[in-house]
Parts: sequence; structure tokens; C-alpha cells
Amino acid sequence: MKFSLVVTLVVLAVAHGTEAGSLVKRDVQSEVDRITKIINDMSASITTATQDMVEKVKALEVTNTAQTYMEDSRAQIQPLVEKVQAEAAKLQEQVKPFIANIEEHIKPLTDNFNTQVKPLTDNFHAQVKPLTDMMEKLFQQVMDQTKALLPPQ
Repeated sequence: MKFSLVVTLVVLAVAHGTEAGSLVKRDVQSEVDRITKIINDMSASITTATQDMVEKVKALEVTNTAQTYMEDSRAQIQPLVEKVQAEAAKLQEQVKPFIANIEEHIKPLTDNFNTQVKPLTDNFHAQVKPLTDMMEKLFQQVMDQTKALLPPQ
């Protein structure tokens, strides 16, 4: 506000000093209008620049606040994360013997199951293979006959 008042007084003083002698020849109202327009333009420019500066400062403050909040949160959470990771490692070490024991008991069962099922699946595959071959040949014949019926391109 003080700055715009000083600028206005300086502009008026300069205008008065440079044009004091020529006021007789010129239209006073047009000079006043010109000076008023210059002052209004300067005021609008200063107002816009001030508003831009305020917005940038506000944005910077919000960014700094968010960054500070994130750093504080990270500092608070980091010990908890490390504690959970340590507990998970302990739990994993405690569970390893149980998992090994379960694997020892299940491995003979799965081996036995595979031994019994493999001949059945091999037999099923041997019986189904001729049928699938026959179906494949039939579909190929249908495709060939369908292509033969299509008009040449």
C-alpha cells in the first residue's frame, strides 16, 4: 500500500514536472485519464504480483508441512517395522522344524500316491489317445471340406 502511494506521487511529480509547460497546449482531461490509467495498471500489476507471491508462499508452507509430517511419521513407524521384522524372523526360525517334520510325514504319502496314480493316468492316456487322434482327423476333414465350399478369393 505504501509502495503504491509512493509510486503514485512519483509518477504525478514526474508528469507535472515534464509537462507543466505544455499543459496549455494539451487537453488536461486526457492527461489526467492517461495518468489514472497508468496508476491503475501499476496497482493491478502490484496486486497480481503480491497475490502470486502469497500463493507461492502458502504452497511452499503446505509442502514443507507435509514433508515434515512424513518424516516424523517415518521416524515413529521405523522402530515398529524393525520390531515386526525381527519377530517374523524369530517365528520363521521356530516354524522351520515343524515344516520339516510335516514334509517328512507327507513325502512318503505323496510318493505312494504318485506311484499308485501314475499307472492309472498312463492307462487313461493310452486309451484316450486314439480317440483324440480320430477326433483331430475328423475336425481336419471338416475344415478341408469347409474350405473347399468357400468361393475362391
